[in-house]
Amino acid sequence: MFQDYSLFPWMTIFENICFAIEHAKNVGEPKEIEKTAQKFLELVGLEKFKDAYPGTLSGGMRQRTSIARMFSMDPKVFLMDEPFGALDSLNRIYMQDLLLHLWSEGEQRKTVLFVTHDIDEALLLSDRVAIMTPSPGCIKEIIKVPFHRPRLRKDLSIDPNYLALKSHLLSILYGDTVEDTKNQEKELRRVI
Repeated sequence: MFQDYSLFPWMTIFENICFAIEHAKNVGEPKEIEKTAQKFLELVGLEKFKDAYPGTLSGGMRQRTSIARMFSMDPKVFLMDEPFGALDSLNRIYMQDLLLHLWSEGEQRKTVLFVTHDIDEALLLSDRVAIMTPSPGCIKEIIKVPFHRPRLRKDLSIDPNYLALKSHLLSILYGDTVEDTKNQEKELRRVI
């Protein structure tokens, strides 16, 4: 799942989901495909918009369509590259909650590889957080997120353990950068 929704603009959102199911599962029964597509449109609250084209919908509605399409294909692993990065804060929160709901309600919980630059989002959604280095991107550290599910934003935001873990992640991400900057300044002063 991508930041830009990747929906076919000439198809309705229902047709987009049906197309994905048909090609992901190699299922030829139109009734079964339509039933599955309808189920996931209902799960994301878009059943009334099934005949709408992506260009007529808000960004949040298009992203919900993308989530419905992704879950309807029933992959073994979900790959999500900053899927909520382009959304406003309210839609972002809604989409995070929707993702958690769909993931927790699934018949079989799936593995989700979720790329984000938002530490709060990572701690809310993840069981483990992998910190990547800048170019070349290598895993610098993997940290287990110790908070039980379901996780509620309001509880996490006041939990001292959450705040400590967030602070630790920030120091991993920016500690080296700050130290590198200080070293570069020292070197520059020495040269000048």
